[in-house]
Amino acid sequence: MGCAGFTCSKHSLCALNILYVMVSLLMIGIAAWGKWFGLVSSFQVVGGIIGVGVFLFFVALAGLIGAMKHHQVLLFFYMIILFMLFIVQFSVSSACLAINREQQDHLLEVGWNNSQSTQRDVEKSLNCCGFKQVNPNTTCDAACFPNHSCFPCAGMIQEHAGGVLSFVGGIGLFFSFTEILGVWLTYRYRNQKDPRANPSAFL
Repeated sequence: MGCAGFTCSKHSLCALNILYVMVSLLMIGIAAWGKWFGLVSSFQVVGGIIGVGVFLFFVALAGLIGAMKHHQVLLFFYMIILFMLFIVQFSVSSACLAINREQQDHLLEVGWNNSQSTQRDVEKSLNCCGFKQVNPNTTCDAACFPNHSCFPCAGMIQEHAGGVLSFVGGIGLFFSFTEILGVWLTYRYRNQKDPRANPSAFL
């Protein structure tokens, strides 16, 4: 029947959604692992990653069931949600790749000031204290603090932030194109007639 046929479209859509299910479970697992081993103490960060993973899991599950059963309603809502995810993810990924150094520094400082638990995680993992200056009168979880040999965290964070933003932006951009591929596959699959169905039945 060729790759333009009903069966090929169905299998392609199922494979794409199985990939999304695996990615969502990986996100949930990594976030839970980081929290369990104390690598990340911020509940907002862990909760956010797990929330995104659970949402992606249910969207992928709806797409998988819709593809297997050729369910018109499920496929329609799956296509709409996937298109909205594409718009959001493409915008965020483009912003990550296009952000300049001044905007990056401002966002890092805002993020630093908004979460005490994130500050502790960064200080412990990078072995630094404070953002732009070390205050000896405050508490710090870094190993260097008792010896008064700590440096501010701003320089170390900025050193890694550019590479992280480029990586996240690139990965996000790649997955945004898989989402638009999913929208196209779903649209095509919805409008194909099941060869095993009654020829007079509605699509």
